[in-house]
Amino acid sequence: MELWPGAWMVLLLLFLLLLFLLPTLWFCSPSAKYFFKMAFYNGWILFLAVLAIPVCAVRGRNVENMKILRLMLLHIKYLYGIRVEVRGAHHFPPSQPYVVVSNHQSSLDLLGMMEVLPGRCVPIAKRELLWAGSAGLACWLAGVIFIDRKRTGDAINVMSEVAQTLLTQDVRVWVFPEGTRNHNGSMLPFKRGAFHLAVQAQVPIVPIVMSSYQDFYCKKERRFTSGQCQVRVLPPVPTEGLIPDDVPALADRVRHSMLTVFREISTDGRGGGDYLKKPGGVAEARL
Repeated sequence: MELWPGAWMVLLLLFLLLLFLLPTLWFCSPSAKYFFKMAFYNGWILFLAVLAIPVCAVRGRNVENMKILRLMLLHIKYLYGIRVEVRGAHHFPPSQPYVVVSNHQSSLDLLGMMEVLPGRCVPIAKRELLWAGSAGLACWLAGVIFIDRKRTGDAINVMSEVAQTLLTQDVRVWVFPEGTRNHNGSMLPFKRGAFHLAVQAQVPIVPIVMSSYQDFYCKKERRFTSGQCQVRVLPPVPTEGLIPDDVPALADRVRHSMLTVFREISTDGRGGGDYLKKPGGVAEARL
């Protein structure tokens, strides 16, 4: 079916209008720039996953495939002008399993994670990610552990299996104990699954803190510019000799140390906005 001549003219005009509107929105609308950047960020990750899948498939599902994903994702920070500074990497135990716990602010956490991700370490993620197209398949091939948080019994069984895997296959796991993204410039209360896992396996906990993104990223304000982020690896917290009854105090102690460091590195000029500590212990961003 051929288009009548006038239709080609209409299509050409629409194309030229689009070419004019996109740069105009980019330079004149911070909100439009935010949506463009986030759309490209997510789309680019899906595209990179498509490239990674055939390479990872050679090994099948294997934690060593995480090295391939990390290599393919490391450059993204340069595309967005984000400088990631890592401190304390020497705190990673050199030759034993452990559980990494980290604060969770947005999907940009992926940049900090890839910058510092230790060998044979895989994240524990919500099961919905498995159905995220090419990204889900790439994560599965890289050994990412998926948990259905709505089915508590299944989640407990998976965590028990993970505890055995830690010990028998020399694997480390990365957990976001807040359970969901937090854009409020502080930390949500920690869920205790990661700490039960560490106590059950009797392996250390390695806390990792990423500074606030508020100086270059704010979902509420639709703002996404270039900036700095500091990733701080804290000394490992031993769990030898601890029992399940010790988990609440352990989780609170780790959260307190992480929150203290979060406030410190989010106000020292090396990442994050200008924060005010309030009497109630909640940090408020001054933007």
